[in-house]
Amino acid sequence: MLDKIMPEKNVRLITSESVTEGHPDKVCDQISDGIYDAMLKVDPMSRSAVETFCTTGLVVVGGEVTTKAYVNVDKIVREVLRGIGYDKQEYGFCSTDVGILVSIHEQSPDIARGVDEGKGEFKEQGAGDQGLMVGYATNETKELMPLPIVLAHKLTAKLAAVRKSGLLPYLRPDGKSQVTIEYHDGKATRAETVVIAAHHSESVSLEKLRADIKARVIKPVMGKLLDSQTKYFINATGKFTLGGPSADTGLTGRKIIVDTYGGAVPHGGGAFSGKDLTKVDRSGAYMARYVAKNVVASGLAERCLLQVAYAIGVAQPVGIYIDTFRTNKISERKILELINKHFDFRPKRIIDALNLRRPIYQKTAAYGHFGRADKDFTWEATDKARLLKKEAKL
Repeated sequence: MLDKIMPEKNVRLITSESVTEGHPDKVCDQISDGIYDAMLKVDPMSRSAVETFCTTGLVVVGGEVTTKAYVNVDKIVREVLRGIGYDKQEYGFCSTDVGILVSIHEQSPDIARGVDEGKGEFKEQGAGDQGLMVGYATNETKELMPLPIVLAHKLTAKLAAVRKSGLLPYLRPDGKSQVTIEYHDGKATRAETVVIAAHHSESVSLEKLRADIKARVIKPVMGKLLDSQTKYFINATGKFTLGGPSADTGLTGRKIIVDTYGGAVPHGGGAFSGKDLTKVDRSGAYMARYVAKNVVASGLAERCLLQVAYAIGVAQPVGIYIDTFRTNKISERKILELINKHFDFRPKRIIDALNLRRPIYQKTAAYGHFGRADKDFTWEATDKARLLKKEAKL
């Protein structure tokens, strides 16, 4: 996040970015989660820690898993690439001829010992690793997400949509967006800057591309936030014909701020994609978002940050911290009491409460894990908001 104090009092610029599904790092995230989904379809108890690397003509998949499923990794990799749009050799990276190397082995028994439920000294499923996870919600958008990251994701999703629909047929899968929003006294007022990098063919001129992107992508998404002073940077360095893994090596887990809140708050733990649900990097972060969103939806606070910390092999969190940025309607201590009463942060209870053992994760791996209107994103539900409001006596 860029958080720049302007000369005028109480005026701030806040920036967030997003990348398309064809960005090399997001290609890797989708492959890793596609493999995990394939395991879950056969064995819901599968465990995964799968990393992907991609570069010119090559995809490398490695890591450790515990599963009863047979997964055809080669097939999944090619299906993911084809679905994204890497289906032409002229792109320099194509689903039909990319080389694929796979090195996957069984999960370490030392890790499994602390995660397996009811074995040895561990009577309940513990956290798959130590770390701290962060959840956040704000009432500035209907998604209860920070406005800059919502807009950044909508821009990259729109880039993909106009490419896939044929509206802008010269576009290719890679791309990025960045949005800077001006806030006055904490309220978003206008777009200061919009940045787009659009992967394209040689057939289009830079002038046409910039005009098309402004008319077909930026204006439909940004709407009234644009004004005569808004700055536009569309393919600012000129042409962007070489893109994707042929131009930039990709790795799983390198877009953690894109995946979460756009830098509006700190990121906790690690990346999400390729990791199974015993790893609280993922499930704990989903639960923290679920709790923070219900707190804001209930009206207990206008903004809520929740931090939850774990020790490997231990079920109960070692610490829970809340910050409502002075927007709370009751004391933070009381909010935390309600959270502890109505939400269970033990890994198995998180998995059960949010119904996480389902093959839904490949679609989380592009355009953000939070703020999505999709019934499979159970951590976005606000089903406990009414109860929290009632008990808070608001």
